[in-house]
Amino acid sequence: MNKIKTTGISLALSVGSIATLAANYAAAGGFEITAQSIGSQGTGHAGRSSNVADATIVYGNPAGMSFLNHAQVSVGGTGIRAYTEIDNVSSNFSADAEGSLSLLPFLPPLTFQLGPGDMGRVNGTNEGDMVPDSLIPYAFYAQPLTDRLSVGFGVYVPFGARTDYDDDFEGRYHGTLTELSVITAQPTLSYRLTDRLSFGAGLTYNRAEGELAVKVPHIEDAVNGTPPSPETDEEVQVSGDDDAWGYHLGLMYRPTDATSLGLTYRSSVEFELAGEIETTGFVQEMLPNQPGSLDLTTPETVNLSISHDLFEPLTLMASVSWTRWSQFEEIAIDGEASGERIIVEPQEYNNAWVYSVGAEYRPTNTLALRAGFAIDNSPTNDRTRSVRVPSDDRKLYSLGLGWTPLPNLTFDLAYTYITEKRTRVDQARTYQGSSELLAGLVDIDADASTYYGANYETEAHAVGAAVTYRF
Repeated sequence: MNKIKTTGISLALSVGSIATLAANYAAAGGFEITAQSIGSQGTGHAGRSSNVADATIVYGNPAGMSFLNHAQVSVGGTGIRAYTEIDNVSSNFSADAEGSLSLLPFLPPLTFQLGPGDMGRVNGTNEGDMVPDSLIPYAFYAQPLTDRLSVGFGVYVPFGARTDYDDDFEGRYHGTLTELSVITAQPTLSYRLTDRLSFGAGLTYNRAEGELAVKVPHIEDAVNGTPPSPETDEEVQVSGDDDAWGYHLGLMYRPTDATSLGLTYRSSVEFELAGEIETTGFVQEMLPNQPGSLDLTTPETVNLSISHDLFEPLTLMASVSWTRWSQFEEIAIDGEASGERIIVEPQEYNNAWVYSVGAEYRPTNTLALRAGFAIDNSPTNDRTRSVRVPSDDRKLYSLGLGWTPLPNLTFDLAYTYITEKRTRVDQARTYQGSSELLAGLVDIDADASTYYGANYETEAHAVGAAVTYRF
């Protein structure tokens, strides 16, 4: 059997949302990020599209810019550290081959079984440190041009994800590295239609970059009876990037001096990430290095918020957000040289809701204290949840502080503790191939299958800081 060379093996790899996972814990589920305002983070993002505090309203609700009295710039960032516990792990690897010998043309071929079959658990580790620390920055500028017309500009990160497992991770045949970053630049206009009603709109220019990697077991060695190991594994890496345009719309209505209502819509954005498929070792014989592409659509979102001054120093806020994750049905990467879809994995995300409530209390003219709570429903499901994005429903507890030592200068701080529902990942994958032995007299069909299952439980801490300067 040491001459058997399995070729044409079908690889089913996952991007798992292709989607810095630590960035995921900055807020909404899937790979959406809502870390575009430290003041909003302090209230659990309640009142995101109704509370006009600083230039970050360019993102929160473009319509709100026309209610700002001064030109201003806001710059900030959120750092995230996540901790994941992986337990109740099970895995399996099996390899088989069927030989077919044609003795004479008029006789049926003689078939026989080869290979060890069930080879037991995959050799590897299950460290829960696959989520690197992340920093998510932003910068916004807003300026009134007239009493009713304002312009603004923002640069921020609306989507991103990252998981990076060790090379000897027990589930490495289902994913090792997954990374996506989307950076957006948004020029925006806002016009106050009446003293209480305003409209805003902005174009979004979006730059997306993604990379994924997965380990591939040595099928030939496995059929010969040698269990797969990190030392004999090879790798498939896929990377790509693209630019695309979208838009952002907003309405804001103030029925009374004490109450604000905000409604925003952020469009979906369609990317075709074009890049390279790179392989190592024996995998190159099955999947040569070649250009590849991935169609990726970031989902549209809708946010409805209300802010109400209960009495002079206290403002209560609430928000509900809906994200159309159902557009994210599968990951499919096409190889240019092969002319076929070579990497496929279903995702089958569900549309998801986020609910948040918060409050801001101002004991003095220079100090604002904030608190908030949010329930973030995950778009993932038990059937297709992967090691790349092993997330589930979350709860977010936030505290914040705003300090204005000078009339034109404000510093904001925020802290969020995120706890995620304990969830289960169950993944299986098959590899298939064929080869010839003894000058074509014997055909060998080899196949292998891997399984990985584990419970994941994650918590994260997000700390943000920002400064706003008014001109």
